[in-house]
Amino acid sequence: MKRFCLSVLVLVAALSFPLSVPKLHAQENYATFAEFQTALDQAVASGDIDPFWETIVASGQMPLIWDHICVFLYRGDASKVEWRGDFSGWESTPMTLGEQQGDTDLWMLVKLFPLDARLDYKIVLNGSEWILDPLNPYQQLGGFGPNSELRMPEFIYPADTIPRDDIAKGKVDEQVVITSSNLGYKIAYRVYTPADYANLDTLPVIYVTDGQEYAHDQMGSMVTVLDNLIADAQIQPVIAVFVDPRNPDSPTSNRRESQYITNDDFGAFLAEELVPAIDATYKTDPRPEARAILGTSLGGLNSAYMGLTHSEVFGLLAIQSPAFWVDTTVVDAYEELDRLPLKIFMSQGSIWDDIENTRRLRDIFGAKGYPIMFIETPDGHSWGNWRTLLDDLLIYFFGNEKN
Repeated sequence: MKRFCLSVLVLVAALSFPLSVPKLHAQENYATFAEFQTALDQAVASGDIDPFWETIVASGQMPLIWDHICVFLYRGDASKVEWRGDFSGWESTPMTLGEQQGDTDLWMLVKLFPLDARLDYKIVLNGSEWILDPLNPYQQLGGFGPNSELRMPEFIYPADTIPRDDIAKGKVDEQVVITSSNLGYKIAYRVYTPADYANLDTLPVIYVTDGQEYAHDQMGSMVTVLDNLIADAQIQPVIAVFVDPRNPDSPTSNRRESQYITNDDFGAFLAEELVPAIDATYKTDPRPEARAILGTSLGGLNSAYMGLTHSEVFGLLAIQSPAFWVDTTVVDAYEELDRLPLKIFMSQGSIWDDIENTRRLRDIFGAKGYPIMFIETPDGHSWGNWRTLLDDLLIYFFGNEKN
């Protein structure tokens, strides 16, 4: 998927299940928002909104969209209906509150979004009951479960996230558990090796924090993306190490917050324990410029921190939606230090992410002459955002010369 970097036009896409390319259909019943509003007003005035509602349900599409105008509708018994999501930081604000239509049980919220936006949201009833939009067929799975997904008409679908039956595929090994001397507890990881691995040698490696989610078919879809890009010769064969932050003995215990926030012990585990173990076991290219660290949110913060503390090990930094608001000293440090031997990919959503700090670090990297690809999408803090940029990231780091 071709995009510009730095001050570049960004093409955004989104994926949720089922794993097939969706096609938005035009509004068949109401050609314009004004026509829709007239029909709604007439239905409310008549005291019988059932025929109008049956038309809406039969359209099979929710929200309703006309260019930038997005109409959310909900029908049900409630004293208060809100639509919260990426566009509100998932908080309740006056801008999330739906308006009851007359004395009916129909509620509506009208919003404006970029034509190529993709966002997660949920309906909140009576201030506390969070539900999926019952009329929206599209969902995006996240770390806290599924959300309803808004897809504006001009988003570009990430085709590389769709599994294919016509290609040779790589292999994800069984989970390995090791005890870290730096952390004092067990860490689990799984390793992806590309198709035809037995006949390959000296492969670059990407280390992936929150690896269990990046590898998940309905979240990061990274195994599928790797298979497709390698099969199409868009990238050279790559090894991926999916590092799981959860306690292997108690998977409901997720230690990502303690591991990813400028944790020198976790950094030492990655650089001094895991990397040597992978290099000793797999046919890797051991040069820093062939080794990437990838993470999103707190994991993106960790990737940036690994560049500060272990650039001699990780020469490629992949930073997605970094949570710099947790610790802005990482940004300060890059401003103070001389340029390090790093190549950087960084991305964020322009609708809900730590926009100010990420743009500041982008500008610092640019001023110091770092090689960087920066992508900003009309999206939020979601796997629907991060998964769609994996092709750009992987091609930037590991693309074949002909590309």
